[in-house]
Amino acid sequence: MRFLLAALSHETNTFSPVPTPLARFCRDGTELLAGERAIGFFRGTRTCMGGFLDVAAEAGAEVVVPVAAHAPPSGKVEGAAYEAFCTAITDAVRQGGWDAILLDLHGAMVTDRFEDGEGELLRRIRAIDATTPMAVAYDMHANMHDAMVDNATITAGYQTYPHVDMYQTAERAARPLLRALRGEVKPTTAWARAPMLPHVMAQGTHAFPNKELQAMCRGWEASGRALSASLYVGFPHADIHGAGLSAVVCTDNNPADAAAMVQELLDFAWKAREDFTFRPEALEASVARAKQAGATKAELPVVLLDHYDNCASGGTMDTTEVLAEILRQGLTDVAFFGICDPAAVAACQRAGVGAEVELDLGGKLPMPELPRSSTPLRVKGTVKTISAGYFVTKAGLAPGLKVYMGPTVVLDTGAVEIVLVTRQIEPTSPDMFRVLGIEPRDKRFLAIKSRVHWRAALGPLAREIVECAGVGVCTSDYSQLTFRNVRRPIYPLDPGTNG
Repeated sequence: MRFLLAALSHETNTFSPVPTPLARFCRDGTELLAGERAIGFFRGTRTCMGGFLDVAAEAGAEVVVPVAAHAPPSGKVEGAAYEAFCTAITDAVRQGGWDAILLDLHGAMVTDRFEDGEGELLRRIRAIDATTPMAVAYDMHANMHDAMVDNATITAGYQTYPHVDMYQTAERAARPLLRALRGEVKPTTAWARAPMLPHVMAQGTHAFPNKELQAMCRGWEASGRALSASLYVGFPHADIHGAGLSAVVCTDNNPADAAAMVQELLDFAWKAREDFTFRPEALEASVARAKQAGATKAELPVVLLDHYDNCASGGTMDTTEVLAEILRQGLTDVAFFGICDPAAVAACQRAGVGAEVELDLGGKLPMPELPRSSTPLRVKGTVKTISAGYFVTKAGLAPGLKVYMGPTVVLDTGAVEIVLVTRQIEPTSPDMFRVLGIEPRDKRFLAIKSRVHWRAALGPLAREIVECAGVGVCTSDYSQLTFRNVRRPIYPLDPGTNG
């Protein structure tokens, strides 16, 4: 057997000023992964590609990978990059002779031409090859469209947030496809949307209602009622017509039951729509609350979440307001991860470890889609660490994955150790601190630009959690955003929306 495997993954924040050229999809900042290099990179990792590779190996299939492109969330994908990726995949499809096509996609990709980047890719594939069975693994934050479902034989979405089940999601997509190849099942799919934009801060599967919704999906799969069942919370910072919550269920030749399960999921989500909302607290009050919680040092730190500037939702990672408030209120023994500022990193590198420097940090990327942009923060400190920024994840979202943060430094003000990076990267694992000489467990406070993913590996270290509303294009206050394209009415933008 011959399997075509490919990845094209990007979560697009249409409000983000961070550009998304082809280079952003290069894991090491210079080269795209493809062919044997991609296979070697992902084999043995708990990623979707790692899962696809293992299923293919069990089936004894020859594997070809024309491209494996993953980029951190940011603004719309540039057309030249998108066309290059699509061409690499469709040229491989055109070669023919495939027994199966397995795709690792995100589901919330927006390009400068297409609101539905994944659906457009699948349309192009089916225009060349209308019959080869195709399985697609999607992120839970996918904004689903007809073409993303109709052109696939079977789809599966993550069932955990933080996304610790990427590998299992690939298996949930690929294994039923193998059964279909053997003639054991005939996949039939139903899907639908609900008129709601669940808030990212209320989407975690550690809590109601997403915990219960994903449990329903897992139960149907375990019982055999569904070949795959996925509840997609959607990505609300993509201002496109189809943004929002949806459900997709695939059964063995039972479309009516697939539709019934989809409706059950949507009904449950709609009844719990208020629990999918989030109300931010004023920044000064939240930092003061964190200071009080950490007044007495304990075995574990207080975690402050700078969630308006989470780069894993498209944030610039250079806003300074939360850091400024931490310094203003005099919190001490803090590790702050971090500020993306290549110029500041370069200045620290020139100065060298142990040097005293005074720098303007962050605030360099204007955010025209927001009422206000961030401002640079003047900071004095000692260059404590200079790192190349390479490490292998041991815990969290994708154990075994090689990660490149780019040149990274730690600037110590005496009260706060500030991590300065050259690439936007969400602090999700203790490994990211330890490679820089910081033991996160020993700090009084951890301040991180994250929303939910940090819970996977840093969560067990948190004595208390304080959410801090700073500035950023991941704002948790929808009133700061102008939605022009999302279908209306939709909850909670339109509180009187009917389900």
